[in-house]
Amino acid sequence: MKIKSFFIVLLLSALSLIGFAQPKKVAVYIAKNDGWSQITKNNAVVFANALQLQVNQLPQYTAVERSNKYLALLSKDQAYQRNGQVDESQIAELGKQDGVDIVLGVSILEYGNNTWYVVWKMIDVVTANLINGNYLMKRVADIMEVDGIAKELSAQIRGGNISVSSNSNSNYSTLSYNANQDYTETAWDINMKMIWVEGGEFMMGCTSEQSDCGSDETNVRRVKVDGFYIGMLEVTQAQWKAVMGTNPSYFKGDNLPVEQVSWEEAMEFCRLLSNKTGKTYTLPTEAQWEYAARGGKKNDGTKYAGSNMVDAVAWYTDNSGSSTHPCGTKRANALGIYDMSGNVWEWCKDWYSSSYTSYDTNNPTGPSSGSYRVNRGGSWYNYAGYCRVANRRNSTPGYRDTDLGFRVVHLQ
Repeated sequence: MKIKSFFIVLLLSALSLIGFAQPKKVAVYIAKNDGWSQITKNNAVVFANALQLQVNQLPQYTAVERSNKYLALLSKDQAYQRNGQVDESQIAELGKQDGVDIVLGVSILEYGNNTWYVVWKMIDVVTANLINGNYLMKRVADIMEVDGIAKELSAQIRGGNISVSSNSNSNYSTLSYNANQDYTETAWDINMKMIWVEGGEFMMGCTSEQSDCGSDETNVRRVKVDGFYIGMLEVTQAQWKAVMGTNPSYFKGDNLPVEQVSWEEAMEFCRLLSNKTGKTYTLPTEAQWEYAARGGKKNDGTKYAGSNMVDAVAWYTDNSGSSTHPCGTKRANALGIYDMSGNVWEWCKDWYSSSYTSYDTNNPTGPSSGSYRVNRGGSWYNYAGYCRVANRRNSTPGYRDTDLGFRVVHLQ
């Protein structure tokens, strides 16, 4: 089995382990591997920067600039480059040469099929023993979940409580963690940022903050939605090409939203991505889409997705110059999601009905059958009123146009 890995060592230093108020110094060293893919090289740096940021937020530590001082020495140990089993005595020796008291060794490994593990151990430099005897291992969806991992590492550094359970498939321990955090899907190098949307309830439809209501929006009802992940951006042309191998878009550009894709083609994109990753990717239900557009539990009651001023958040007919624009170039909404108003309409999973069903209020999925699928969000071609978070449109599943794209959700 082919294994790609990078090794990060976090060195914690101080005048002594106790008794001094002076912050302990922290340095991050990365042993680079010439065989790494470019995305692995990039993510190694991203991960190290995230660790430094977290450490700097702890008053008892201060991060220092990374150095190349021991990169060659680290790279000599081919054993841990191959399998992540870092020798404590070697790492302790590095700590002694650098004059530190504690070393935190971190490895990130990929075991094919985009299965990533983060492994780390805290080492006492004087004794070369593991602190608390812990060798911690965690499986993650992808290696760009750096913020959450860095927070957990910083909790370990400052003595926070971390639950460790036995892993029957290895000699390691597995760190328990809250999976409900933003992450980036890296299959096919698409780097698709997914935003966690905490579940909750909201009033779905043309509520009091709206105007220009359509007749199919007025049956307002309270809806409950379970938590889910949703794309921070509309699917871009670069992402579509990586998965599907084609680019049907009229307006060409890697960072522009893909358009001229049918509902069936959008669902095929989701199917291929699901098969590749083992996650469940699909189109959002209409309720999920509107809940996310409104900001979920951070709903600020705005008319558009993130503002009452359409120009702040949307590319629409008055400012678009009659074309799409790169995703994420307008203001995000309260959840950090972009372009849910304007740029391109977005396919939803539901069949369209001209009136919401009043009893279908718990994770509603719309009618069981129909002739049209739901579109949401408005586009570069439309007036402002079409970009409202409550506005609805419908198209036949095979319909394609230059103002119609999509974004994905990941269901747990």
